[in-house]
This record gives sequence, C-alpha cells and structure tokens, in this order.
Amino acid sequence: QVQLVESGGGLVQPGGSLGLSCAASGTVFRINGMGWYRQAPGKQRELVATITRSGNTNYADSVKGRFTTSRDNVKNMVYLQMNVLKPEDTAVYYCRVETVAGEIYWGQGTQVTVSS
Repeated sequence: QVQLVESGGGLVQPGGSLGLSCAASGTVFRINGMGWYRQAPGKQRELVATITRSGNTNYADSVKGRFTTSRDNVKNMVYLQMNVLKPEDTAVYYCRVETVAGEIYWGQGTQVTVSS
C-alpha cells in the first residue's frame, strides 16, 4: 500500500514561514490529485490546498496569497510553502493523494504551531 510521510512541521512565530514536504513510498500507483488538509483541536479537518497532475492549484480563501503548493511527479512528492503564518494556521497538516483509479491515501500528519 502507499504510505505518505509528511515532514517540515514545527514551531514558528507569527509572520514567519515554514515549508512542508510529503513523500509517497511503498507501492505507488499513478497519482492524480495531491493536496494538503489541516485539523486544529476541536475543529473539523479542512482543505488547505490542492494541485492536479498538470499543476493547476486551488487554495482555501484563508491561505490564498500566503501559501503555495507544488509537486514533483517523478518523485511523487508534494510541497507546501507557508508564508506570513498566523496563529490560526496552527493545526496538524495532512498530505492527501488520489490515484487515477480513485484510491485515496492520507499521511500521518505533521504539527504546525504558530505562536509567540
């Protein structure tokens, strides 16, 4: 099965930047869409950003203009660059991939904490 491992989370001050990476390992099927979701304590998991195989991106209104997602189709990796971070960005961030066959896989999550 496909395993997704996120890295790059940590503690950052408001206004700072942080980059997240997600790498697929194991049996990797042909991946179509990739994306990032986040879940704060006591809240539902929400969409942050998505990117198609061709590179088309979509962002949640709350992060538009601050976050940028990109991908490497050869290495089966997806990246999320987060700039001008706010305390409300604090959450566990999850990587998500969808294969061309419609299979969905989730990473284990990486903690991002924005605090002074």
